[in-house]
Amino acid sequence: MWGEMNLSIITGKQYIERIDALNNEVWIDGKRVEGKFSKHPAFKGILQSKGELYDLQHDPTTQSCLTRMSDQENERFNFAFEQPTSIEALAKRRAATQLWAQKSGGTIGRSPDYVNTAIMTLGTSSSFFEDHFGENIQQLFLNARQNDLAFTHTFINPQVNRSPHYIEFSDKEEIIAAKVIDENEEGIIIHGARLLATQGGITDEILVLPVGGNSIDPAYVYAFAIPSNTPGLKFLCRESYAKNVSSRFDHPLTFKFDEVDSVVVFDHVLVPWERVFVYQDLDAVTRIFTETNLNMMLLYQAVCRQVIKTEFLLGLGESLATTIGITDYQHVQDKLSEMIMTLEIMKSLLSAAELNAEKNRFGTMVPDTKPLMVAQNYYQKTYPRLVEYLHLLGASGFISLPTEKDFDSAIGKDLEQYLQAKNAPAKERVQLFRLAWDLSMSSFGSRQTQYERYFFGDPIRLSSSLYQLYDKTAFVKQIEKFLQEN
Repeated sequence: MWGEMNLSIITGKQYIERIDALNNEVWIDGKRVEGKFSKHPAFKGILQSKGELYDLQHDPTTQSCLTRMSDQENERFNFAFEQPTSIEALAKRRAATQLWAQKSGGTIGRSPDYVNTAIMTLGTSSSFFEDHFGENIQQLFLNARQNDLAFTHTFINPQVNRSPHYIEFSDKEEIIAAKVIDENEEGIIIHGARLLATQGGITDEILVLPVGGNSIDPAYVYAFAIPSNTPGLKFLCRESYAKNVSSRFDHPLTFKFDEVDSVVVFDHVLVPWERVFVYQDLDAVTRIFTETNLNMMLLYQAVCRQVIKTEFLLGLGESLATTIGITDYQHVQDKLSEMIMTLEIMKSLLSAAELNAEKNRFGTMVPDTKPLMVAQNYYQKTYPRLVEYLHLLGASGFISLPTEKDFDSAIGKDLEQYLQAKNAPAKERVQLFRLAWDLSMSSFGSRQTQYERYFFGDPIRLSSSLYQLYDKTAFVKQIEKFLQEN
């Protein structure tokens, strides 16, 4: 394995060392991060968890699932950078995405394959882009594949004014949304802010995509990818949920998987021309997502992950019910049955999207839009209800959960006696309940619910998009024919 000519897959150690060496400008809790990110309490857990994903690329038992071979370059590379050209290739892609997702119960929303899917989709659609911009995105893609790069991304403006008719114009003195303020022989100058870069500052690069809201002004129309340590680029992080967490027993998910979201500030950032692939092309703002099928490829990755997350929720729900002996109650069976139905619906929609996939004009096998959009709308509305079922199954058992230190203290014997369950000793029962609490009630868990609720955008707007795009003509004609015949 190690003797191959071009091994374009990194190990976890290489990934972590690379991020530590970048010295990205990241701010959290009012301070700039100094020293190694892998030692910082806010980032060490997620960096280690991502490192474990990269290590699986080298594991003989999982390498064939997670990597691909290029015959032309004799190169082994990460699966997310492969352009799927058949339904079989899509199925293999799903298997790899879900293998990675299983390691976190689907709670890492920005595992490396998410934005890498975007890089692959854009890079293999290079003929979509005007002039030399097609060459630029192709080179960005090849560089990412050859070096197994990790990306964050941003395509949202700050929430200054969400009224329907608000537009921030270029002549506004106080720049808020990031825009082009100048250009020269070297590139374009970006100034302002963008949302919402999950894992901002702990990836190799950032992918910046167009925002539709300001598309009438060319100053806001651009797309590029630059290293995360580009001068003037700053990542302003939210509070870390993991910063004071020291026990995996107490916070099993927060400890390892808190991704940390950030505001991205561009302080007169120079973006080299060779890094730009959309510039002042008003027509490309929407088309870059639809004609390249970027939206559908990203949504496919997300639904693959959400299936795994639903399995995790079902497993948790069943474990809670079995441990405390409540599975014979019909209201409990009803809640768990809805979890089962959610899982089977999501799996069926994913299968339908695969089976009805078609190649686009760039040769990419794209999953069927309709079932993916249905899955997207359905899960955004359903996930919060599944979390509520965990609350109802655990009931007051979530309210007074002791910690690992409590069990190791003088009161440990009391806890062992009074917190035991029908089918588990006290510490085992509490450990399970803490896992369910961390997914559904902790700061980490609350963020997970909000994340899934708004994963692909506003649920109402997305429902409207589904209605508008779904062809209902044949069904209306059926009604007309029925009325004519009766």
